[in-house]
Amino acid sequence: MGAFDNDFCAMLPSRIPYMRHKLEYAPVWLLVKFLGILPRTLARAVAISLGHVVYFVHGRLRRVGLRNLEIAFPEKKGSERKRILRGTFTTLGRQLAEFCLFPRYSRENASRVIVYEGFENFEAAHRRGKGVIFITAHFGGWELSSFYHSLNGHSMNIVVRPLDNPYLDALVERYRTLHGAKSFGKQDFARGLLAAMHAGDSVGILMDQNVMPNAGVFVDFFGRPACTAAGPARVALRTDAAAVPAFSVWDPHIGRYRLCFAPAIPLVRSGDDEADVVTNTALFTKVIENMVRKHPEQWLWVHRRWKTRPPGEPSLY
Repeated sequence: MGAFDNDFCAMLPSRIPYMRHKLEYAPVWLLVKFLGILPRTLARAVAISLGHVVYFVHGRLRRVGLRNLEIAFPEKKGSERKRILRGTFTTLGRQLAEFCLFPRYSRENASRVIVYEGFENFEAAHRRGKGVIFITAHFGGWELSSFYHSLNGHSMNIVVRPLDNPYLDALVERYRTLHGAKSFGKQDFARGLLAAMHAGDSVGILMDQNVMPNAGVFVDFFGRPACTAAGPARVALRTDAAAVPAFSVWDPHIGRYRLCFAPAIPLVRSGDDEADVVTNTALFTKVIENMVRKHPEQWLWVHRRWKTRPPGEPSLY
């Protein structure tokens, strides 16, 4: 009996994460499948309502979002910042609905959801044959960007951080890669990105989140130094890949997303490699800031973007 007790107790640590992951996965799976069978208009309404519920009940996210908006827009009134932040949760809800509907979209009907703008800028960059790095952010319908581009025959790679729950991670991965998109984790960032550029492929990089100093450089973002991933600039400089801004923007006037490609960003080459990494990272970040300023309610304000500070600076949170 004692040996059995010891064996049972030894199993508990491995069983607990398994059970927790299963319990987390079950309601998410039900939500994804439920939204996926609804008519699109109703799916959006339900998901946006869910986003608003999260806004009201999740105090920590609300506090982080309002603090970020205070840092970025000190001139705006508190009521305006709250309006923008509520818009962020509307944006998240809308994208959740579209994500759940991915299996129903095809080349024939996807244009009801999202359309290209500036596609010629991508074509020009792709023709160079040195790879394309999409400079983008957690903005608008970012999950739709790689999905729609791959759906139209332009298979691309995306850099992701695997979810802690392996069942949820597999579900999200399955939906993301329905039409040929491929993903690689941040732990394989440099190797995966270099391989893609040498093959002349396209890679989407969400480079709007805080990183640790060993992975980034400090550049200006809304008037404050923000530690920003330096990998895209390093790889672009090394491979001469085209750095193309790409954003999936929700357009209420047409009731669809616009997948907007801008002309490739000219890289600065001064001969000082490290200085060039900082300069080009700053250029990439400025493109993101300009888009956020234009459509602030479509950016993910609930991430602590300025968490890492330069030596000696106090926390902004």
